Amino acid sequence: MANVEHGGGPTEAFGAAAAGARLRAARLALWAVAAILAVRQMTVVLTTPSGERLTALETWVGPHGVLHVKGSLYDSTKFTGTPFGGLVLKPLTRSAEQALGWGWTFGTLLLVVALGLVVARALPQPVSRRTSLLAAPVAISLLMLSLPVRNTLWLGQTSIIPVLLVLLGCFAVRGERTSGLCVGLAAALQPTVLLFVPLLWFTGRRRAVLSTAAAFAGCTALAWAAMPHDSYTYWVHHMAGAGLGGKADDLANQSLHGALLRLGVSGPVEIALFLLLGAAVAALALRRAVRYAHDGQLLLAVALTGCAAVAVSPTTWQHQLLWVLLAVVGRVGKRASDRYVWPVAVVLVTTLPAKMMLPNMAALYPLRDNIVLLAAIVAATAVPFLSRTSPYYQKPIPTEYAPPVPARFRNIPLLPFLRRVLTRPNLLLELLLIRVVYAAYQQVRLAATGGSNSKGRATAEHHGHLVLDLERFLHIDIEHAVNHAVVKIDWLRNFFDFYYESFHFVVPLTIMGVLYWRRPVDYRWARASLGFATFLALIGFWLFPLAPPRLMPTLGMIDTVHGVQDFSKPDYGTLTALTNQYAAMPSLHFGWALWCGIVIAVIAPKWWMKALGLLHPFFTVSAIVATGNHWVLDAVGGAVVVGAGFGLSYLLQGPRARVVRAAAVSGAPEPVKDAAPS
Repeated sequence: MANVEHGGGPTEAFGAAAAGARLRAARLALWAVAAILAVRQMTVVLTTPSGERLTALETWVGPHGVLHVKGSLYDSTKFTGTPFGGLVLKPLTRSAEQALGWGWTFGTLLLVVALGLVVARALPQPVSRRTSLLAAPVAISLLMLSLPVRNTLWLGQTSIIPVLLVLLGCFAVRGERTSGLCVGLAAALQPTVLLFVPLLWFTGRRRAVLSTAAAFAGCTALAWAAMPHDSYTYWVHHMAGAGLGGKADDLANQSLHGALLRLGVSGPVEIALFLLLGAAVAALALRRAVRYAHDGQLLLAVALTGCAAVAVSPTTWQHQLLWVLLAVVGRVGKRASDRYVWPVAVVLVTTLPAKMMLPNMAALYPLRDNIVLLAAIVAATAVPFLSRTSPYYQKPIPTEYAPPVPARFRNIPLLPFLRRVLTRPNLLLELLLIRVVYAAYQQVRLAATGGSNSKGRATAEHHGHLVLDLERFLHIDIEHAVNHAVVKIDWLRNFFDFYYESFHFVVPLTIMGVLYWRRPVDYRWARASLGFATFLALIGFWLFPLAPPRLMPTLGMIDTVHGVQDFSKPDYGTLTALTNQYAAMPSLHFGWALWCGIVIAVIAPKWWMKALGLLHPFFTVSAIVATGNHWVLDAVGGAVVVGAGFGLSYLLQGPRARVVRAAAVSGAPEPVKDAAPS
């Protein structure tokens, strides 16, 4: 510190050079990620057989496409664009179809890149040098991963163009007339863009409003003169395109109209309710957007207006939902640890299928079916984004970290920036991450056998015989004897069946809940260890699919939990649609139970609590063997990954924070505060 503060020029220059080198390396890495994602998206689309990709484009330009044959664009209701959009696309013919596939996909990727560059440039000032350099590749990567862009590429749609035109009009072009021209062209392609007119008007861009109106009217009139029948069909018969495309109550229609229809509301009541709710959402969203625009957050204002357009449009298909992702630029939360909740939620909603966000429960279907719409409405009307005048906008309340202390080994922790945090993490962010991680865990388990249990049956049974042979060599092949002994004792069989089915999730979730509420420091340590253990277990499922004893046809095991299995059926092991029945090694049933026992034994203040906690893994290992659901060696594998999970937590993050706090009480420095969240 003395060198830095009192003229240590070489030291300061060296530090600045090192920081600049790291920033350049990070920037190159992020651009590489963006390029890889772009190439992957293009490859996925163009390597798919014709007829299964670019289906919307094929509908437009194929041999019987609406843009190629005579007649109305809207005879089949498959074309959902405006008459002006059809007029622009008319030159595309069947003769250019093959080149059109490559050209269209590559051109769409270029539009996505341009969109990311404009968004990065439009971030509200002031921004740090690091943010300005890294924003563009991060924005492009998020766009490439988002469902709206992926859907646009897959279908061959044009929905990116209106969004890009609006952003160009607001941030890139010079002059209000040119700005209004861009927005007017966007509205001619997507009429709900007209919702931006009030935003322009109330932010003092009156000339842009006039230019927008003139451009929209001119383009629409041009299309009406060239295609009067199509224009009448679109604007009058279908009331600005309502009713075109798929059914309005389809899950892909993430608008208020679609949500009301899915909830069973129909007829005049539904129309009145849609108009009332739409007007309320639009009015509130525009009021907030104008306020944020005057605050210097025009990009956020544009995003909120776009989210309102998503809600009030009669039909908003998945490829038209890009506005929701732009709302990620808003800052929410006074604490640094809360700052990532909103962006993480937005990114997850716009990049993952809804079924991964919420459990497969009937009570949650209305929420799950409309999750993107709800995110758009919440962003437009309710999320308390910080004003740039707020003292927390640039400097949130810092996160408290435990002071560093020497570990047992010289180079521990290996990742010093993963310091032990002393404050409670944000609950919403924790729930989001837990749900998404568990959904990914389910998908990886299923994918480990090729997407279904039947595909991995032969390999899993072969591995089962290998495990049994090893157990016989070690004289620990007790599964058959224990299983048949327990079956003869009704109360013991019922106890183990109940324990196997009931405590696998209840006990870990209870422990995590108690730690989160009462001991947040230990919660972070325990959560990290459990996460590492589960990740290692997934690697085991992938590399070594293993049939449990109950699914080995020749062993004579009695499946006490699931009932008798029909071994004559190829998919007899498929007990559920989302669970890989051949993910037996390592046993997470025992692994999670052992994690619970270790956490209780380490943290509990009294000896009898520690002993009671250790009973849980004992009962669990007895249950998984007695019910025929695991081999003894599966439990050994579970113990190995749990031990490795605690070990990785120690290696990467250092000693548990409670140990650090004890050292702090004995004379170490006070906890370190830092503005960066964990």
